[in-house]
Amino acid sequence: MIISRIRSVSFLRPINNYRSYSYKPISRPQINSLVNKSYIDKKLNKFTLKEILKTKIEMSGPLTVASYMTEILTNPESGYYMSRDVFGQKGDFITSPEIGQIFGEMIAIWCLTEYQKIGSPLPLQIIELGPGRATLIQDFLRVFDKFKVSKKLTIHLVELSPYLSTMQAQKLCYSSSKMDQESGLPYYQTGETLGGVRIFWYRRIEDIPKEFSIILAHEFFDVLPIHKLQRDGSCWKEILVDKDPTDVNKFRYVLSRNETPVSKLFSSMRPNEKRNHVEISLQSDLIAQQIAERIESFGGIGLIMDYGHEGEKEDTFRAFKNHQLCDALHEPGSADITADVDFKNLKNILQTDDKVIAFGPVEQGTFLKRMGADVRLEKLLENCEESEIENLKTGLDMLINPQKMGSRFKFLSVFPHVLKDHLDKFPVMGF
Repeated sequence: MIISRIRSVSFLRPINNYRSYSYKPISRPQINSLVNKSYIDKKLNKFTLKEILKTKIEMSGPLTVASYMTEILTNPESGYYMSRDVFGQKGDFITSPEIGQIFGEMIAIWCLTEYQKIGSPLPLQIIELGPGRATLIQDFLRVFDKFKVSKKLTIHLVELSPYLSTMQAQKLCYSSSKMDQESGLPYYQTGETLGGVRIFWYRRIEDIPKEFSIILAHEFFDVLPIHKLQRDGSCWKEILVDKDPTDVNKFRYVLSRNETPVSKLFSSMRPNEKRNHVEISLQSDLIAQQIAERIESFGGIGLIMDYGHEGEKEDTFRAFKNHQLCDALHEPGSADITADVDFKNLKNILQTDDKVIAFGPVEQGTFLKRMGADVRLEKLLENCEESEIENLKTGLDMLINPQKMGSRFKFLSVFPHVLKDHLDKFPVMGF
């Protein structure tokens, strides 16, 4: 049975089962010869991800969960997202845009409506962070083309995976090309759709031109690296990933002997935290700050769509393989690893210093209903083949049913703070 990555599960053992461990400084050998370095690089490329992780642990001690996630998901040679299609029935999980066109259409209608309400400024950039198979942006472009807006925009995709960026170009463009590494351009790939829309690919959001932008982030923040912290008496310590001494092929969780830089930072930032176990993502905080600064300085709208909570959950770190939950430490690199987004913290970071104003989060089912997803379904049913009726109905039910994806996924919208009075007069749709 296909499921989305929506359930929470804990693989952490009780706190007294962790082996205490402290960070240890080490001296690394210096590579003095380019020949030797080249030889070593070739050898490293032959290592499995498990061997790379074990070597890192042997050299510098247990890894933070954030380092573990980064290596597993984006290692250039064998990272989970870097060289394969992991979405859909034949992958490990399915996302909302893949379930049916209604999802992407409602997102596009929302963006178009809010864009027009603030005067339709030009030039217009559409930025998507982590576009996956590009299904969402494809549906988005179809709607904007229907309303004769597509020729006024450019598309800017932030994608680390060479495999996925190639797949996206094949899906969206009639022609595309990769840039030479020595070109000095901020983007590494460009293309053009049949309708004449230019598309650019980047590795970092900060490389995208500073213009008015509609920023989309669908299931993007959930795969950004997290640090896992555990309360231990009067202080916070960090949960780390170590080799299992009882089995050379396995990893296990351990607890740091002392406070770590991240746990000290957390203690100073959230002295009144009530939970005993928290997950924080410094990279998520940084990107949220970048989004807020971009929208404040150059204008724009943001829509963040992900599964998450409002600051009440503790352990949500988990893995998915073949649409089933599995142990995040088992066979690293063979499964997707993820954690719920803390929307309460994300909203607080975005609204720091009143750069932007954020609305939500609201549940996905609520948002889609308010946007008229039911009405759109009825219209589609009038013109579809008999064989497609059941798929359309079950697809929308999957998206809006509270027992499925409807309540677990949440939406957060972002606008420049200067529009606060305007948005009080003309409320944001769906929120």
